[in-house]
Amino acid sequence: MKKYILNSFFAAVLLFAASCKPEIDTPAGTSAGQANFGKYISVGNSLTAGFADGGLYLEGQKVAYPNLLAAQMASVGGGTFTSPFFADAQANGSGYLNLSALVNGSPTLSNVTTNLAYRDATHLAKYSGEIQNLGVPGMRVDLAFAAPYSAANMYMERLLTDSQVGTTTYFQFIQGRNHTFFSLWLGNNDALGWATNGGVTTDATNVLTDKATFSMLFSNLVNALTAGGQKGVVGTIPDVTAVPYFNTVTVPALLAAAKAINPAAVAVFIQTATGVRAATSEDLIRLPFQSAGLFGTGTIPYGLDPRNPIANNWVLDKDEVARVKDYVNSYNSTIKSLANSKGLAIADTYTYLNLVKAGVAIQGININSAFITGGAFSLDGVHLTPRGNAVIANVFIDAINGKYASTIPTIDITKYRGVKFPDK
Repeated sequence: MKKYILNSFFAAVLLFAASCKPEIDTPAGTSAGQANFGKYISVGNSLTAGFADGGLYLEGQKVAYPNLLAAQMASVGGGTFTSPFFADAQANGSGYLNLSALVNGSPTLSNVTTNLAYRDATHLAKYSGEIQNLGVPGMRVDLAFAAPYSAANMYMERLLTDSQVGTTTYFQFIQGRNHTFFSLWLGNNDALGWATNGGVTTDATNVLTDKATFSMLFSNLVNALTAGGQKGVVGTIPDVTAVPYFNTVTVPALLAAAKAINPAAVAVFIQTATGVRAATSEDLIRLPFQSAGLFGTGTIPYGLDPRNPIANNWVLDKDEVARVKDYVNSYNSTIKSLANSKGLAIADTYTYLNLVKAGVAIQGININSAFITGGAFSLDGVHLTPRGNAVIANVFIDAINGKYASTIPTIDITKYRGVKFPDK
C-alpha cells in the first residue's frame, strides 16, 4: 500500500427510474408540481458519478447527488433510478485515498488497493443494463462530442459495448433514454483540468475550452435533453479556485514553515509565464505539492531561492487565477441563458459553494472548504464527501421546487459523513 506522509512543512500548513408508473403513490402533502419525475436521468462528470477521494468506488457511487435526489423524488411520483454500481466484490472500484493517520495535524494518506474492479491494467469491469446516472468522471463539454474519448476514458469505456467504444460520443450516449426529467451538471472540467495542471496545457483534458465553442456545444446538449419538451435542472459550474485543492497549501504558511527551520528564508519563489518572482497570497499552490517532497530540498533550496523556483505546473498564479475565473463566469452566463430560454431550473452551485468556502451552518452543522476537517470536500480536495453530496442535492432540490412548484423533501445531511477519520 503506497503511503503519502506529509513532512513538517505541511503539518504547519494544515495547522495554519425505468419509466413513469401510475401505480406509484404520492404521499399526502407532496406534489410533483409542473414536473414529471417518472424517469429521471442525470448527465454530468465525476461530480454526478459520485467520484470522491481520488477515485470511483461503490460507497461514493451510492451517495452521488443524483442518487440522493432520485430517492427524494420517489415521494413525488419519481420512478426507479439505476446507477452503474460496482459489484460488492469489487466495491473499491478504481481505488481511492484513505486517511490512515492524522497525528498533530499531519495526515497520512494511503491508496486503497484491494477489491478493485479492474479487468486488466487499464480497463474497469464492464457494466451492462439500464443506466440513468450517466455521470462519467473526466467528461467535458468539448470532449462530449469526441468519439475517440470514449475509448480513452476508462469510466466511459466500461459503460459501452465493444462496438461502441471509440465510435460513440457522450452526446450520443445520453440520448434515447425516454426520460421525463433530467439534471445537467457539466462543464466544470472544461476549466478545472487546466487549473489543476497549474495553467499548463499538455493534452485535450487540460485545455481551457474556447468560450464560443462551449456555448455552441452546451446548447446542443440542452436542445437534445429537451427535444421532447422535458423539464429539468441545470447546474452552474463551481468556482474552481474555491476548493481545498487550491487553498490548503498557502504561500504564507509555506514561508512560515520554512522560517521555522531556516530563519534566513525571505520568500517563496515561483516560476510564471513572465518569469521568476516572489509568490504572494494571490498565487495558489496545488494540493499535491504537500506530498511531493520538493519544498526546501536541494543545495539551492527548492522554492526558497529565485535560482530554483517552484515550477509553474505546481502553481496557479494570480494571472492564471484571473483567467480561469473569467472563463468560468463566461461558461455560467451561457448555462443560465440557455436554461432560462428553455424554462429550466437553475441550481447555482457556483454561488453556494462560495458560501461553503467562507463557512456556513446547515441543519446545525458547520461546513466549510477546509481540507479534511471542513466536511464538504473529500481527500482529493475537489470532489464531495457524502455530506457534501447531500448538501448539493438539496441545492438541486430547492431549485427544482422553486421552478416547478414541486415539493420534493430536502435531505437530512446529518445522516451523511464528511471525511472518514482513522479509527483510534
